[in-house]
Amino acid sequence: MAKAKTDDAAKAEQGAAAGAQAEAASADSPLGYEQARDELIEVVRSLEAGGTTLEESLALWERGEELAKVCRRWLDGARARLDAALAESTGAAGDGGERA
Repeated sequence: MAKAKTDDAAKAEQGAAAGAQAEAASADSPLGYEQARDELIEVVRSLEAGGTTLEESLALWERGEELAKVCRRWLDGARARLDAALAESTGAAGDGGERA
């Protein structure tokens, strides 16, 4: 008779798999915003679910910090582009937009 996995064992396996996935992803090319955000969500879910060892939890936490930085860089870059576009459009409107 096969022994059914307990919830704790299943969570531990999931956490280990997430840690291995995080290590593999860190060696990949730069992530896009959506990819980093989605992976960060999975890291958070794994940490919240618990059932991981201290080492696995630390690896997930570190990966989460890296992913958060990637997301922040993308968001900061998007904000800078929006600010530049807005400044350009208001500058262009003020240069000769009025006619007598």
